[in-house]
Amino acid sequence: MANPLSRLIPKRFRKDTPIVPVVRMKGMIADGGGRFNPTLSLASVAGPLQKAFSIKQAPAVAICINSPGGSPVQSRLIFKRIRDLAEEKEKPVLVFVEDAAASGGYMIAVAGDEIIADPSSVVGSIGVISAGFGFPEALDKLGVERRVYTAGTNKSTLDPFKPAKKQDVDHLKELLDDIHEVFTDVVRSRRAEKLALDNPDLFSGRFWAAEKGKELGLIDDIGDMRSVLKERFGDKTEMIVISQPRGLFSRRGGAGISGLSDMQSLSHMAADGMLAAAQERILWNRLGL
Repeated sequence: MANPLSRLIPKRFRKDTPIVPVVRMKGMIADGGGRFNPTLSLASVAGPLQKAFSIKQAPAVAICINSPGGSPVQSRLIFKRIRDLAEEKEKPVLVFVEDAAASGGYMIAVAGDEIIADPSSVVGSIGVISAGFGFPEALDKLGVERRVYTAGTNKSTLDPFKPAKKQDVDHLKELLDDIHEVFTDVVRSRRAEKLALDNPDLFSGRFWAAEKGKELGLIDDIGDMRSVLKERFGDKTEMIVISQPRGLFSRRGGAGISGLSDMQSLSHMAADGMLAAAQERILWNRLGL
């Protein structure tokens, strides 16, 4: 017979209630980020990941990812932190994809022992891109004389106000190929036995909806977090979202804005947030989302 006093104990502390910590990773992957448009980086997820993996009674850690990609460095750092903690704490990792796990978002996803996505999720985009603009004639038309002085013959490589040089483009392509190789090595190390390696588009940067992604071995199954976790660990399973504390004025302990310098800082943060939002919108648009 159940102890009647057990009802007074919060669910998360009852032995008969499986606890699965959930870490949500959303947005463009980039170092830094502002309070108006926070980005996904190792700094933003290190704390929640540490807390999630430290819950001893948890049978697994769930990671919910929704990202169009971004910084390859931050993507790999997050991937490695997840794997390091999973091996240290000996806990399986279940990754659930929402709208997308593309490019760097997919690199993070392969840290999971299993990847589960919604039928309409976008996955893949295993590639590297560098994009910009060139204005070689703009200053002449405006009557502006630009003065650039460098020490080092390659310091002004890919200057947007000069015509592109073949040697500069070749060097950039070599750099992108090196980063792409790191990306593909990470994916192969985690999913080599599951991938359809005979598909020439697999590492081309192309992306697919979840059903096709499953055929290619990019993900393991189709489903949603709540249903899968309850099926795996029982109907009583409780999902606890572990998040990083955030606040608009968290650096000042919630003291608010005081003085001109604070207003200027707020303006700079707003401008940075608008720029980051535009960059993120471009990444999502590339996926058709």
